[in-house]
Amino acid sequence: MPVSPLHKRAFILLLIAVTLGFGLVLSEYSVAIFWGVVLAIVFAPMHRRMLARMPSRPTLAALLTLLSSLVVAILPLVLISISLVRETAAIYERVSSGNLSASTYLQQIFDGLPGWMTPWLEKLHLGTLAELQDKITEVTMQASKQAAAMAVGFGQNTLGFLLGFCVMLYLMFFLMRDGKALAQRVWDATPLQTEHKRELATKFITVIRATVKGNLAVAAAQGALGGLIFWILGIQGAVLWAVVMAFLSLLPAVGASLVWGPVAIYFLATGATTKGVVLASYGFLVIGLIDNVLRPLLVGKDTKMPDYIVLISTLGGMSVFGLTGFVLGPAIAALFMATWDLFANMQKQEELRLQQDGAHRRVAQPAEAVPQQPAPEAPKPNRIPEKLGDS
Repeated sequence: MPVSPLHKRAFILLLIAVTLGFGLVLSEYSVAIFWGVVLAIVFAPMHRRMLARMPSRPTLAALLTLLSSLVVAILPLVLISISLVRETAAIYERVSSGNLSASTYLQQIFDGLPGWMTPWLEKLHLGTLAELQDKITEVTMQASKQAAAMAVGFGQNTLGFLLGFCVMLYLMFFLMRDGKALAQRVWDATPLQTEHKRELATKFITVIRATVKGNLAVAAAQGALGGLIFWILGIQGAVLWAVVMAFLSLLPAVGASLVWGPVAIYFLATGATTKGVVLASYGFLVIGLIDNVLRPLLVGKDTKMPDYIVLISTLGGMSVFGLTGFVLGPAIAALFMATWDLFANMQKQEELRLQQDGAHRRVAQPAEAVPQQPAPEAPKPNRIPEKLGDS
């Protein structure tokens, strides 16, 4: 029975309304759902290998993959967290006992600054140590308020965090076990040509895997190398600063330098020239080289996006979506580029078809000279590619 235009429009409006309503229902756990999908995509190759060993037991294969991913991700974080708590407690004891005084370090830096910097500091109202301490105290107070608000919010939202974590694990399990059937349903419902769906799905999965694995590899490498040089130079809290550098390295190009840069300047300003030169050289040549070499190889090469697009989309994504943005930003950028490429190709094909139609109209050929057209191929089934289905 044919569907009237009115019924079709009403059904489309109903489809949009229920989709928006479903999105509103899930919005509270949108971050957990997003990371559940991302981690299911990242660990899909492990799940395929697990499923190949027990093809008749998909539930057990999905459960073992989930447990393996937890071991891979959780155990290192637990060990690092234990060391982090110990070093943070040690630094707090030194500050409380007076062995670690910020004013002493500021005085050493202030005395070691070259004379040509004095006019610039006076313009910024930082010409004296007292003014510098006032500015730092003001910034510290603001940062303390923000940290306190975050701590209170974290304490109040502990239950929400645990629920979100459980939702993420629950979703990961079912995406691994039933992901192929679910992906096929989404594939069938998407109103695009098969080649366009294949192109966009491949791009999305590639970018997710490259971004997560690439950025985490860069963060781990820069944090480990930064912590190593801090430990060698005898800097207090090497593990603490290694973790901070690892987190900041999610910001391309400038991340880890926000930690080792000021420390190197402090060494140079206080007369520890050897340590300052060693740390600065190590930071530029080793830590910086990791970011300049590994990130393009692991992220830019697989995503086939220019480095500046990866940088801008990562920074923009993190400013809009928070920590999730380091994955979501490049993914949106990749889909943006892929969609416009597909649109440009469609335009070219349409223009070529119009030109060919015009040429056929201008050139009249005898009926017997018209070549026989090959028989049309049978339509291919609209099935999701096997590799994408497993992802």
